[in-house]
Amino acid sequence: ICHFTQRSSTLSFPKLCNIFWRYHHTTISHLCSCSKTASDEKYQDPFQLGRKDLKNLYEDIKKELLVSTAELKEMCDYYFDGKGKAFRPMIVVLMARACNIHHNNSREVQASQRSVAIIAEMIHTASLVHDDVIDDANSRRGKMTVNQIWGERKAVLAGDFILSAASVALARIGNTTIISVLTQVIEDLVRGEFLQLGSKENENERFAHYLEKTFKKTASLIANSCKAVSILGCPDPKVHEIAYQYGKNVGIAFQLIDDVLDFTSCADRLGKPTAADLKLGLATGPVLFACRQFPEMNAMIMRRFSKPGDVERARKYVLQSDGVQQTTYLAQRYCHEATREISKLRPSPEREALIQLTEMVLMRDK
Repeated sequence: ICHFTQRSSTLSFPKLCNIFWRYHHTTISHLCSCSKTASDEKYQDPFQLGRKDLKNLYEDIKKELLVSTAELKEMCDYYFDGKGKAFRPMIVVLMARACNIHHNNSREVQASQRSVAIIAEMIHTASLVHDDVIDDANSRRGKMTVNQIWGERKAVLAGDFILSAASVALARIGNTTIISVLTQVIEDLVRGEFLQLGSKENENERFAHYLEKTFKKTASLIANSCKAVSILGCPDPKVHEIAYQYGKNVGIAFQLIDDVLDFTSCADRLGKPTAADLKLGLATGPVLFACRQFPEMNAMIMRRFSKPGDVERARKYVLQSDGVQQTTYLAQRYCHEATREISKLRPSPEREALIQLTEMVLMRDK
């Protein structure tokens, strides 16, 4: 699976579905029971373990965003309210410590590694501000979006400002390799957004297109941030690849579950409206799998669910099909691959927490 996105374009979509289906019946239940037993014995709460290094994270981000304009400051502070789970920074600091322990048994996170965690959260938040403008979204994390309160133009500028502050913080690390790795994230975010704006007529290409978009928009940030802290903590290129592959696989699984929740979670729980992707004209994993059972969805996908009643009909088809189930199985495969990769590092509480995190990604309901 680690090279899945590269190879998937050569597999036809029906073949992909069959592979996932067979895989589920032979392996998934075994995988789940195995990982449960292993992690129950040495359970490490990732949030508990990462808390020390994430203390004052949002205060430190606000220091990076020192601005003279009161309104711009208010806009920047709006999402950095300290109420987020800080999921990405937490993965980054846990990966930093896991790699440091693997290399020379150092249990401390370096200042530069913590900076990567801060920069990752800033890039992520800037992308959310821009996404909400592109999608004309009304709510995010259970509250009104920046564009709804301050308007689109100012929201775009606020996103740009957060991104520029992240770039200044990145330059301050003073390592050209790290700059190169993390600027790749910004390029991927833009390319991913362009991929999302396009669609594939060929059904077999659609799934590869969807996975590539998912990697660029969501997983690249986690993969490259993990890689960056591994480079800062350990000279071994094999460790850099392990960190990258772990982040990539967890990131794709995270988005697959997000796409499932768009169909199964209620709006209050999710903090944003459900069926939001369909309303935006997007065919995510559950839709693409459902299409196999309901071929009449193809025409709806091509017109991006633009006809009256399309969104409701598509949602009904997805819930009648095994699309949600199949997307969840696929997320399980990616999480298993992430666990396989991280298990190559020397045992440590941080490594166990990163394994535990893959289960949390699968179990989340918002």
